[in-house]
Amino acid sequence: MTCAADRASLVRQAKASIERGSKSFGQASKLFDPVTRERAWLLYAYCRYCDDVTDGQDHGGPMGAADDPQTRLAFIETMTARALDGEMTGHPAFDGLALVANECAFPRAYPMDLIQGFRLDAAGWRPQSQADLIRYCYHVAGVVGRMMALVMGVRPDDAATLEAAEALGLAFQLGNIARDIAEDASAGRCYLPVEWLIEQGVDPADVMNPAHLPALARLTTRMADMAAVYEAKARIGARELPFRCRWAVLAAAGIYGDIARTAARLGDRAWDQRISTSKREKIGWVIRAYFQSI
Repeated sequence: MTCAADRASLVRQAKASIERGSKSFGQASKLFDPVTRERAWLLYAYCRYCDDVTDGQDHGGPMGAADDPQTRLAFIETMTARALDGEMTGHPAFDGLALVANECAFPRAYPMDLIQGFRLDAAGWRPQSQADLIRYCYHVAGVVGRMMALVMGVRPDDAATLEAAEALGLAFQLGNIARDIAEDASAGRCYLPVEWLIEQGVDPADVMNPAHLPALARLTTRMADMAAVYEAKARIGARELPFRCRWAVLAAAGIYGDIARTAARLGDRAWDQRISTSKREKIGWVIRAYFQSI
């Protein structure tokens, strides 16, 4: 499909993307063997680029005004289809997808399911029920977990391990939503189910009213509890992975899981500043995950 020099260039660009966009994922990816690590970077770079195009961001920075979202979506979908057809597009994010999809035998439906999540965001969609919330989490993160499992060598017909990988993606996204309630609200978005908000007496049109903070804290705890269930399922599934992949997955589970746990612990102060994990905390999870893996 492409020469070794071209592949090396795509890997370098993907590595630069992950270093800018996600220090947590970058830390966990160091635990993979070299081939798996490169494939994980290529997949990350594709997902990051598409997310940025949809949200008007730069490697996950503040959301901007994404003009003409339907044109942006059409571009992503067209370029993704070309990449999945094995065509080198000249664009590093999509050429990276072409490489990793070919090497790991991605079902075509997986990248297209991811694009459906971008389509929901572009339409200004918001969940009405818990089922809607989980469906959204699947499209923007659960399916990424499935693709990452294939990157790690899981067989496409290994349903149980793929479901566990999806569960980890769901756990990550629930934590992200809990952390980003205020940030999302400032961009005109809300991923808390309307049914949940009404149950707690929160006006869906005025979520960040200071009077609602105690109720939002309760909902954050609810999401953290849901994330913990999915994380536990993922940890069980990780037993089926090779040692270095298992180590990386368990480290990521701990690092990202701390987002939801910290948001729940902080209560109505969870949005005073953006929650993150320190370098020391990341290293701590890497060490703990090593012993959990063996």
